[in-house]
Amino acid sequence: MPVAEGAGAEPSRAARLLSALFYGACSFFIVLVNKVLLTTYGFPSPIFLGVGQMAVTITILYVSKLNKIIHFPDFDKKIPVKLFPLPLLYVGNHISGLSSTSKLSLPMFTVLRKFTIPLTLLLEAIILGKQYSLSVITSVFAIIVGAFVAAGSDLAFNWEGYIFVFLNDIFTAANSVYTKQKMDPKELGKYGVLFYNACFMIIPTLVISVSTGDLQQATEFGQWKDVLFLLQFLLSCFLGFLLMSSTALCSYYNSALTTAVVGAIKNVSVAYIGMLVGEDYVFSPLNFVGLNICMAGGLRYSFLTLSSPAKPKPPADEENVPLDLKS
Repeated sequence: MPVAEGAGAEPSRAARLLSALFYGACSFFIVLVNKVLLTTYGFPSPIFLGVGQMAVTITILYVSKLNKIIHFPDFDKKIPVKLFPLPLLYVGNHISGLSSTSKLSLPMFTVLRKFTIPLTLLLEAIILGKQYSLSVITSVFAIIVGAFVAAGSDLAFNWEGYIFVFLNDIFTAANSVYTKQKMDPKELGKYGVLFYNACFMIIPTLVISVSTGDLQQATEFGQWKDVLFLLQFLLSCFLGFLLMSSTALCSYYNSALTTAVVGAIKNVSVAYIGMLVGEDYVFSPLNFVGLNICMAGGLRYSFLTLSSPAKPKPPADEENVPLDLKS
């Protein structure tokens, strides 16, 4: 019995670490690509970009299912009930995230996204009944203090951008927690959640794009013949699929809170790059200090969570992982 437990603990720990790294990498690259599309190129249609990401997700997952690379259940009448409210959170997360990217400087965008973390912690406690140690809560508090310090010195204040990014924080936290709750391998599984979310929301999102003039602006955009722009648009759509997949994997093998903190560490890394590469960052000492406090808190959380055996988690993981692998 002890041997079996030891053998099962090591792959679980590796899966937790690799899924977190995969999510961090995907999240890092898609922010950079979207920033270039929406700011450098001035692409005016973030909702249409979200439609493209959903279309690529549906296509890749469906083709993979046909070729038996992955498995998820066929459609039935119970699936919408099983998914609710994920489709609404999913499209809200997409639209608010893409809209907020174009409204703020890259470093300030990444700072305000830190508020996803306490919201996720709160929702995990309410919905999933999770409890966290004082050390973990202290690390989260440090990230938020850093965000307040950095945001308080923002010299390029933009109310519209702040509202969009706060809405994005709420949608992201709720989406992560409910995704974790609904990724039961005996039900839809990770890929079923991703596939049916995209299927249910691509048409309503397209309707929103048409009714708001977003689609018309996209069709009238003058850079479609630019090969470099087109390649980056397609890359963003593919990265959208990878981001959704990596988010599901990280939440599945770890927790929604760990996914949020890994994203925060990635965001601070992007902020450092934005200071050197971007032209829309207004430097101030307090902002820089705040970013460093955020990074310190995020690294401490990662050390506590990913480097530890995480003994409270294995019963749930050991029960779920084999079932998913069998499917």
